[in-house]
Amino acid sequence: MNKKILVLGSILGLLAVVIGAFAAHGLKPKISTSSLQTFETGVRYQMYHALLLLLVGNMDSILDKTKRILFYLVGFGVLLFSGSIYCLATNSLTGFDFSVIGFVTPLGGLLLITSWAVLFIKFVKK
Repeated sequence: MNKKILVLGSILGLLAVVIGAFAAHGLKPKISTSSLQTFETGVRYQMYHALLLLLVGNMDSILDKTKRILFYLVGFGVLLFSGSIYCLATNSLTGFDFSVIGFVTPLGGLLLITSWAVLFIKFVKK
């Protein structure tokens, strides 16, 4: 499980840097300042959770069952939260109206919040 978590954490971190650089250099002249700030929020949260996974994957004090739960919560949370933010922030550049998927952003956020709550509860119980 540790390897999966570390691989996902490193992929999310790598993609956060690449996507962030793309936003700073490629999107800046094409979308509004507000949309760029929204996009950067998605990148920031993706990086925070990449670092969380790298930390969790290196901790022996967390049970594999908990690690598996965190793996899925963070993985799907980042996909839904940051992924939908990327789509919504670049909506003006596409022919598809991504506002119809806007409902998944809070769902992704809820998964991310839940991952932190699971971690908190496990630490308190220990």
